Amino acid sequence: MPTYDYKCKKCERLFEVVQSMNDKPLTKCEECGGVLKRLIGAGAGLIFKGTGFYCTDYKAKNAGAPGTSSESGKDKDAAAAKKPETKTATPAAPAPAKKSDGKPVAG
Repeated sequence: MPTYDYKCKKCERLFEVVQSMNDKPLTKCEECGGVLKRLIGAGAGLIFKGTGFYCTDYKAKNAGAPGTSSESGKDKDAAAAKKPETKTATPAAPAPAKKSDGKPVAG
């Protein structure tokens, strides 16, 4: 059953009442007899129940599809070991500067 907030216009008392959605709103304050106003509440928060709400609950995109295989941790390590290593070329050191007579510059 929902909880409704009420405020008295006369004494400004705030209180909550648990009522059925089919019940008529309260109109008279029990304390002073003033007119009550039902306030708009935030309502209940969103509640996630069951599976499928976390990233760990979903299967891999290719899992179970025919002709595909999902790699486990061991398979990934083995696949990485089988890949040929690519060697990157190291840049060559610049040639020493020479004078116009062909002798190296001291520096």
